[in-house]
Amino acid sequence: MRPPVAHDLQAGALHARPRLYAPAPGWSIDADVVVVGSGVAGLTAALRCEAAGLTTVVVTKARLDDGSTRWAQGGIAAALGEGDTPEQHLDDTLVAGAGLCDEEAVRILVTEGPDAVRRLIATGAQFDKAGDGGLELTREGGHHRRRIAHAGGDATGAEISRALVDAVRARGMRTIENALVLDLLTDTEGRTAGVTLHVMGEGRHDGVGAVHAPAVVLATGGMGQVFSATTNPAVSTGDGVALALRAGAEVSDLEFVQFHPTVLFLGPDAEGQQPLVSEAVRGEGAHLVDADGVRFMFGQHELAELAPRDVVAKGIVRRMLDHDAEHMYLDARHFGAEMWENRFPTILAACRAHGIDPVTQPVPVAPAAHYASGGVRTDSHGRTTVPGLYACGEVACTGVHGANRLASNSLLEGLVYAERIAADIAATGLHARVPQPLPTAERPAHPLLPSEARFAIQRTMTRGAGVLRSEASLAEAADRLHRLHTDARDALDENGKTAEPGVDTWEATNLLCVARVLVAAARLREETRGCHWREDRPERDDTAWRRHIVVRLNPDRSLAVRTTETTDFPPTLPPTLPQAQEQ
Repeated sequence: MRPPVAHDLQAGALHARPRLYAPAPGWSIDADVVVVGSGVAGLTAALRCEAAGLTTVVVTKARLDDGSTRWAQGGIAAALGEGDTPEQHLDDTLVAGAGLCDEEAVRILVTEGPDAVRRLIATGAQFDKAGDGGLELTREGGHHRRRIAHAGGDATGAEISRALVDAVRARGMRTIENALVLDLLTDTEGRTAGVTLHVMGEGRHDGVGAVHAPAVVLATGGMGQVFSATTNPAVSTGDGVALALRAGAEVSDLEFVQFHPTVLFLGPDAEGQQPLVSEAVRGEGAHLVDADGVRFMFGQHELAELAPRDVVAKGIVRRMLDHDAEHMYLDARHFGAEMWENRFPTILAACRAHGIDPVTQPVPVAPAAHYASGGVRTDSHGRTTVPGLYACGEVACTGVHGANRLASNSLLEGLVYAERIAADIAATGLHARVPQPLPTAERPAHPLLPSEARFAIQRTMTRGAGVLRSEASLAEAADRLHRLHTDARDALDENGKTAEPGVDTWEATNLLCVARVLVAAARLREETRGCHWREDRPERDDTAWRRHIVVRLNPDRSLAVRTTETTDFPPTLPPTLPQAQEQ
């Protein structure tokens, strides 16, 4: 079995952990558990904690239903169909992960997944049904069987979000909406004591406050906004990963950013959230073609258009480079109007809103940043390297996804690991501890970037660390990011000045934090594996690189980067055992 996560505490280092420059909390509330995020992972964790009798507070950056979950189109993967088995689902996941999946973590996912989906249905989620009354299942890239349950045709995430939000509200659970979480609170022994947060004018409290709790569950979603073009909503600025890094937690595999192959192309200068064209469209038989109508995925993979996402994204980019084109096309005209309207109404409406009618025209598509396969390192119960801090969903690195996430495994991972976190908190009695947080003034303030730095970061990352990377592009990106980092640091050191605290400057600072880690890991991994594509290192190198890259943020805000000895994560200790000293 994979050992649990080690708690890396060093005498005298606790007070030195940096925090965001922000006003001191002006109010506080107490809870057993605070869950940060309101997607499938966060709300599932909150509901299970509440059901276990734990006083639970949900904090979310926008409204409860505004996270990444509601944008998920394709569905949720689980071995629910006749003839399908968890073992087959495991095999497909391991292949997609390109040799870096943690097999135990995947086995947990695929064996506990079917019942977790059934419990989701019992909570109120309504999935599309087949003619015989059973679940209607479809197929997506990398899957050898039809095992994707969906809702509303292509609105699965919206339905899951609706069901979970309704359940939270029906229970009268305490929630704080429109709140950006700033930093983790810890006690004198380095254990979790809650979070600081800023409510953005519309919540129950206004300004900076705190939730005191001995257990914190990070379910903050992704960091797609670190790139210029992404399928992620505007709130996905890597806040959870940045918070965990400042708290001393380890982050792993952040170089593996999945670029979704088929995102509606809105022009070369398009920035921000872009409309996704679900993989399920290809699962139902759409073809990828170039401007001449030639299908180009044949011969690149046995599954052609239904190859794992990294293979399809690379195939599209290669064709674009060969033809000096800005995009390729997804051709599903043979579906006909009825199938488009009934099976993919959301995508149809999005395309038509941008002047494309997929019933009569091929859809222009190009890859865009979609999903972070890495994140805050956890064990099989969602524990991080900071005692009392848990992570699940896209913010976490459980080991499930390896170097490339298998399509529609993300909702399932959030569901399964959120349930495991709630069970662990209840079983360990962690909630019984009364937290005594250190005053935030005892920790050094992290300088803030001006809000306009966000765009500089995004363009730097898109240019240097996008789909196609090289030592030269990554070195240039690292240099630009370092200048942003040192300019902010020097301004604070020399005259005590920093950008005005606020949502825009906090987000820009978080984006820089995760961008620096991503680029450092991408430079170190001198190979092509999964969704990490180095044009100067085009081959996969299992001898040197079948291992993980782990990063910590030092108290002086420099990065400590190392590789694991094997594909296994480093040895770890659970939060209830004596704390380990740094090796």
